[in-house]
Amino acid sequence: MKQLLAALLIATASLGSVAAAAQTVPDSRAQIDLSFAPVVKQAAPAVVNIYAEKTVERPGLQSPLLNDPLIQRFFGDALKGLTQPRRRVENSLGSGVIVSGDGVVVTNHHVIQQADQIQVVLSDRRSFDAEILVSDERTDIAVLRLSDPDPDLPVATLGQSDALEVGDLVLAIGNPFGVGQTVTSGIVSALARTSVGVTDIQSFIQTDAAINPGNSGGALVALDGTVVGINTAIFSKTGASNGIGFAVPVDMARTIVAAAVEGRPVERPWLGFAGRDVDPDMAEALGMPAPRGVIVEGVTDGGPADRAGLEPGDIVVSIDGREIVDAQSLRFRLATRGVGGSAELGYLRDGTARAADFALIAPPEEPPRDPVTVQGRTPMTGATFLNLSPAVADELGLPTDLFGVMAVEVPRGSVAARTGFRPGDILRTVNGRAIERTEDLRRLTANPPTEWRLEVERDGERLSVAVR
Repeated sequence: MKQLLAALLIATASLGSVAAAAQTVPDSRAQIDLSFAPVVKQAAPAVVNIYAEKTVERPGLQSPLLNDPLIQRFFGDALKGLTQPRRRVENSLGSGVIVSGDGVVVTNHHVIQQADQIQVVLSDRRSFDAEILVSDERTDIAVLRLSDPDPDLPVATLGQSDALEVGDLVLAIGNPFGVGQTVTSGIVSALARTSVGVTDIQSFIQTDAAINPGNSGGALVALDGTVVGINTAIFSKTGASNGIGFAVPVDMARTIVAAAVEGRPVERPWLGFAGRDVDPDMAEALGMPAPRGVIVEGVTDGGPADRAGLEPGDIVVSIDGREIVDAQSLRFRLATRGVGGSAELGYLRDGTARAADFALIAPPEEPPRDPVTVQGRTPMTGATFLNLSPAVADELGLPTDLFGVMAVEVPRGSVAARTGFRPGDILRTVNGRAIERTEDLRRLTANPPTEWRLEVERDGERLSVAVR
C-alpha cells in the first residue's frame, strides 16, 4: 500500500511538470508499475455474491364467463388449470460485504426483498445460507447473518464516507451480470446527490466506476482499502453502465448494521418541525449569497426543535458542522447520527448564525394508531384507517408533522375503492365535521347519514367528494 501511494505521489509530481514542458515518457519503474492490486487484495475477499430465491404467486384467469354452466360443462376440466393460482420461483443476483467476523453481511434491500431463501458465496467459493436481520426499504440497506459461519471469514474495514472528496479514486467490487467477481475503477463524480429518487433518505455518492446489474450491494472502496459506500443504483436507459452510478454512504449503512446487531428496530431522529428548501428567490429576499439550508415553517410543541429553541423563519444550515444543503441532506445527516444523545444544530435567525443542542429522539406514537376497518353502508366501507403520529408518518416515509386519520389499506373492489379512496388519503371532514381520530370515524359510521360530503387530503391537495 505504501508503494502504491508513493507511486501515485511520484506520478502526480511528474504530471505537474508537464505544464511547464512538453510531454515526456515515464522515466522510472514506479511510473510504469502503477496498480490497484494491493487495494483489491485487501478488500475483495470480503465482497460476496448473493443469490436470493422467492416464490411468486400469480392469480389465475378470472372472468364471469368461466362460471357459465354451459362453459363449465364442456370445458370445466380444461379451465381448472387456467383459473388456479400459479406459482413460480424467481431468482435475483446481487453482491454484499462481510462487515464482522461472526458473519454479518451488508447488501441492498432490493437484492433480498421478499426472498424465501438466501445463499451467500464468498470469492473462494465457500457457500453459506443466510437469514435477514434487517431490511430497510427507506435506505435500501439490508443486513444478513450467515448460518454457521467459519471462524476465518474475511472482513471488510468500514471507512469514513464524509472524508471523500470529488475527484478521489475509488474501486467498485461486485458481481455484474453474474459473470463473477469484478473490479472496476473510477473517481468520485459528485457527493450528496439527493435527487436520485431511489430511496426515501438520500445523499448518494456518485461515481463513474462501472456499476451494472449484479453489482448492487457490493463495495465502493477507497484507495486505503476501506469500504466507503454500498453500490446501489445506476442511471441508465439500457440497464448497462453509462458511467453514472450511485452508492449509499457507509456512514448510513453503519447505523443500520448497529441496529441489526443489537436486535433493535431501525429508528431515526425526529425533526419536530416542518420546513422546506431555501430556493433562489427566498435566498435573495433574505440577503443570502446563495440558496442553502431548510427554512422552518412550523414547530411541533414539545418536540426536539421546540426544545432547541427553533422558531418559524429560522434557517437550518448545518448539523455537527456538516453543511445542510436541502431537506434531504438534513434528514440524511440526522439519520446517520441515530437515536440517542444530541447533535449541534446550526441555524440562521435574521441573518445571525446561531447554534443549539438538538436532542436525537425517536418520533413518538402519539396518538396511538388505533386502526379501524370501516363496515356498513358508507363510502369508506372496506378501507382501513389509522391515526397519524410522528412515528407512523416516519414509518410511511411522510413528513412527521402530519396528523389526522389516514387510509392505509383500500382493497380492490371495495366500496372505498369505488368511491375513489387510495392508500395515503387523509380523511379531513365528513359533512363539515372534522375527523381528527379514528374514534370520530367509529362514532360516525355507527349511525351513518344518508348523504355524505367528504373532504380528503391527497399529496397536499384538498379533494371534495359527495355521495348519496
